[in-house]
Amino acid sequence: MSIIMGISSNVLLFKPLRERNTDSFLIMIASLGMYIVFQNIISMIWGDSSLSIRSQEITKGHELFGAYITDIQIITIVVSLNLFLGTLAFLKYTNIGKNLRAVSSNEELSNIFGVSSNYVILWSFGLGSAVAAIAGILVAFDTDMTPTMGFNLLLYGIVVMIIGGIGSAKGLIGAAILLSAAQHLSAYYIDSKWMDATAYIILILFLIWKPLGFSGKRLKKVEI
Repeated sequence: MSIIMGISSNVLLFKPLRERNTDSFLIMIASLGMYIVFQNIISMIWGDSSLSIRSQEITKGHELFGAYITDIQIITIVVSLNLFLGTLAFLKYTNIGKNLRAVSSNEELSNIFGVSSNYVILWSFGLGSAVAAIAGILVAFDTDMTPTMGFNLLLYGIVVMIIGGIGSAKGLIGAAILLSAAQHLSAYYIDSKWMDATAYIILILFLIWKPLGFSGKRLKKVEI
């Protein structure tokens, strides 16, 4: 279902915007608008209260260095790591993955060399929606479901992408570790209410002093 929704949003909204050469900032605003629409549809159908998909009782978890980690959190870590490595391998070794990287670098030049950007973009929406669905299911098992459960994760993903640097796998890993460590340290030493503020403070500092993130690389595009 998630894949169908992702591909449909591309066909109905994003493809027409790209064909009109709409600015990328406006496309981002449109995507946020679509997110709000979907969120409100979910609220109207299932309500705003928390829903659980867990069947077993909540347990304290396993003690690790003075902290506790649950089984679903361990599963989430393992699945996320495998998804990350699998995505990197897919982008590097498969034809679709290579075409995805080519289109992201220069769509016009890719079309000239016979790579259908529309076909490749459909793949990106489908795969991205599938990965997002897996992440949503894992989070729902851990903290239950609400219509707004994905918003903070979306913002954290954007923060990690910015401070990690575009196109840098090592940068993404470093950024994710930095962000999660800083948030949990602030919750431990100050208050859990500061977790979101910590993320935004780190983002602001990077935008001021290191706007290209850890990698320090700009996207390369070849003009014809």
